[in-house]
Amino acid sequence: MIIVIDGINQHKFKDVLDEMHKLRARVFGDRLGWDVNIVDGRERDHFDDLHPAHVVSINDEGNVVGCMRLLQTTGPHMLSDVFHSILDGEAPIRSAQVWEATRFCVDTKKLGRGRGVNSVSYVTSEVMIGSFEYAKTAGVLDSIAVIDPVMNRVLQRSGNAPYDYLGTAKPMGKVVAMAALMDCSEERISGIRDYAGIEHDVFLTEDQALELFERSKANASAANYDHQPLSQLEKYFVEQMNAATSKDEVASVLKLIEALSDRFTPEQKNALLSSPRAFAHEA
Repeated sequence: MIIVIDGINQHKFKDVLDEMHKLRARVFGDRLGWDVNIVDGRERDHFDDLHPAHVVSINDEGNVVGCMRLLQTTGPHMLSDVFHSILDGEAPIRSAQVWEATRFCVDTKKLGRGRGVNSVSYVTSEVMIGSFEYAKTAGVLDSIAVIDPVMNRVLQRSGNAPYDYLGTAKPMGKVVAMAALMDCSEERISGIRDYAGIEHDVFLTEDQALELFERSKANASAANYDHQPLSQLEKYFVEQMNAATSKDEVASVLKLIEALSDRFTPEQKNALLSSPRAFAHEA
């Protein structure tokens, strides 16, 4: 599900934005090897200081699993200031009705392949739908995106092919970059929805997004002190521990953890047995 974070509501979503910048560091720095600015495990640049709109996907467990940045072209943006060589000397588009879409990424470690709701394909489509619907509501007619040939093929396969390109493709470090134009039209949005099988409203309210994200933080703090991804079995025990309403129920969960201790590493077992509910059982 999608939450749009901009200059108006960003004070409410500082933790979500922090997780988004960590995701960007893992994708652009670690996985793709781009020459990006990473500090303390977070990727950000000076365009993030211009109050862009961040379209963020949060899954059912409250994890940030995808994002895209939308920036007006009337001021500084990446195509005009960083990738201007693509334009072959032509002036960049400057229009309140044209936005730039950059820093798109999804968490391939948390998402699987295929077409299910927890897949890379689904979240990619969800972020695209959220971005185009948000932009269309704001009166935007077109979007510019600096992409590579791989992303270009992804867009073409998913009912979201660019209708034109600006300038010519240019080598940029380890990748080739091109500037794609996409209209923010109902036809494009419908095409992406049909491809992904998404018929529902993709947007979360602010309260829903905060509640979902806080639930994820609570689960992680209960049984994940080293901040490593939880296994399905760990998630099950965290849920059971949180649902326990008496010392007897807590004791039953602890006994089951002990019985299945061979399924966990020592660190995982210690984290589960050190949860606040476990301490309450001993008190």
